Parts: sequence; structure tokens; C-alpha cells
Amino acid sequence: MQRLNFPDYSFKIKSKENKPSIFSILRKKYLILTPEEWVRQHCVQFLISEKNYSPSLLNEERKIDLNGISKRYDILAFKTDGNIKLIVECKAPHIKINQDTFDQIARYNLALKADLLMITNGVSHYFCKMDYERQTYIFLKDLPSL
Repeated sequence: MQRLNFPDYSFKIKSKENKPSIFSILRKKYLILTPEEWVRQHCVQFLISEKNYSPSLLNEERKIDLNGISKRYDILAFKTDGNIKLIVECKAPHIKINQDTFDQIARYNLALKADLLMITNGVSHYFCKMDYERQTYIFLKDLPSL
């Protein structure tokens, strides 16, 4: 798999049905190792190891309902009160992050109401803080640690 713009992490990888699989510490199972999954698992480790997010307050790849349409977010980080601190949208490294990507996470956030947004393709990372009063987001240089 491609080297990403994250620190090096060690992962459990095995072959499953002649396809490489990576162990998700959040879902506690092996998942087919797609380029997007490679980015998602690096991002989970980044949140835990570098930004001090508790694994017990993270989840990944869950369905949400957006105006009657079922979608899946990549990673959510919750606050201890159950509100959402962060939404992360992960893309494969070869996918360019563009306005459509920001629109996608903004649509998710209409339903989820997170404080922070992160978009990554593993190579480029974007961090935003929501400004609900002005109905916009403010770009940050880095994701705040917990």
C-alpha cells in the first residue's frame, strides 16, 4: 500500500480469501484492505496516538439518514456527553479532495452537528472548525488534541 502523510503505525494485516485484510481496532474485525480503508485505519491511529482521542469515543463506517437517504460516514469522535466532536471523511490517496468532498461532509454535518471536520486522502489533510452562528467553517492548520 501507498505511504501516507501520517506517522508510521503497525497494523495487523492478513490474507483473507486471497485478498489482503486489515484489522480494525474499532470494529474488532478484519476488513478488506482497499486504498480508502488504508487511509481510514491510519486516521483512526492518528486520532488515538497523536490527538489523544479515546478509542471508546470513536466509531467508523456507520449509517446515517440524510433526508431519507442512507449514507455512511467514515469516522466519528464523540464527546463524553454523547455529542459529536469530530466527523472525518476519508478518501483513497488517488482521489483529489475538492469542493464536492467538502459539500459531502457539510451535508453529513447538517444531521450530525459536529464541532470539527477533517477531510483526508492520506496525503492531504484539511481541518475545519464549525461556526454555526455564521453558517460556515474556519480552516485550521492542525486538528486540536483532546
